[in-house]
Parts: sequence; C-alpha cells; structure tokens
Amino acid sequence: MRIAVIEDNEALSRAIAFRLRDRGHAVDLLHDGLEADRFLAQEGADLIVLDLNLPGMDGIEVLRALRRRGDGAPVILLTARSETAERVAGLDAGADDYLTKPFEMDELEARLRAMARRKNLEFMERDTFGPLVFDRTSRQLMHDETPLEIPRKEIATLECLLERRGRIVSKSALITHVYGTGSDAEESAIEPHVSRLRKRLEPYGIKIKTARGLGYMLEVEAS
Repeated sequence: MRIAVIEDNEALSRAIAFRLRDRGHAVDLLHDGLEADRFLAQEGADLIVLDLNLPGMDGIEVLRALRRRGDGAPVILLTARSETAERVAGLDAGADDYLTKPFEMDELEARLRAMARRKNLEFMERDTFGPLVFDRTSRQLMHDETPLEIPRKEIATLECLLERRGRIVSKSALITHVYGTGSDAEESAIEPHVSRLRKRLEPYGIKIKTARGLGYMLEVEAS
C-alpha cells in the first residue's frame, strides 16, 4: 500500500511514517500544501493522511483539488482544531474520515484499515512479481520461500520501484525513499544500488529499465 502523509509537523510525520513502514507500507512524506498538490497530481497515492493546517496551500484546498481531478483516494484529515465547522468543511470537501490531535497511532492505523476495506484496497503483506515474493513485514525478497541475500539499501530501492511498478520512478523519489526526506545525498548515489539490483533480478525475468533523464521502471517479463 502506498500512503501519502501530508503533515508540516516533521516529528509527527516521521513518527507516522515509521509506524506505517514498519507495517510494510510505502510512505511518501510531504510538508507543504503546494508540494503535496503537485505530488498527488503527478504520482497519486492509495491512501492519504492530510493535515488541515499546511503552509502554501491548506489541507481543505489540497483535498478539493484532489477531488476536482476525479481522484477518489481515501483521505483521513488530521487537525488540532476542535471546532465542528472545520471537521464538517473537510468532510464536505471529500474527506472519508478525520482524527483530532493528539491521537494514538493504533487508532490512526485502525481508521486507515477501515478506509481501505471500504474502498476494497488490500493491506498486502506480500507482493508476488514473476517468480519472486517480497515480504513487506520482514522486508525480504524470496524465491521458492528462500530469502535472497540483498543489502538494505537495495531492498529499499526495490520497495520503491515495486510500489510504482510499471511507472517511471524519478531518482529524487528513490533518494527520498532510500535515504529519507531532506537527505543531502546526490541523485547519482542511487545509481550503484539500481545497477546491482538490476543484475540480481535479471535471472528471474525482472528488468529495471532506465528512462534517460527521468528515472527507472520495474518491468516483469511475461511468462
């Protein structure tokens, strides 16, 4: 499951991301409303955790723009505001649920599961592609139930490519996923991880294609 967490409190957003990644989900962190609007228009997400009080463009406007584009991704609003009017405005703009800060991570996770069930989305622990299986909980890649020995940064690279299988993933998106939001790693730092991962996957009929100037795409050969 690919989840966008849009929250300008970086400590809170990192805590949410840690919890969701620990459950095997891919998480994109965004801290600005305008940045989030661009990201959702270009990349999209399966589920969205959206703070109402954002710089650049507030959460209600981000939500309205999402729905105007016809994007029906489930959205849970986070707000420190207790006024009923704010919650009503968010629900009227197209939110599926809301949670008032402070909240327990268990409750956030339960609400996300409930939204996923309503939308017939699956919180998959395992993803099968070609003859390989990626276990999101243990973050292991397996063949015939035997784990393959793959370094952590290559696993993180695969995780990001797998979540966006069949689509081009930019180097900057891979850097963020592998090294973390705000990392000062150069985009070229991802190239050796992709190169080594490509060699590991090719014997199984799985290719990582390079789109020059754009990024990489994971492709599974038809059997």
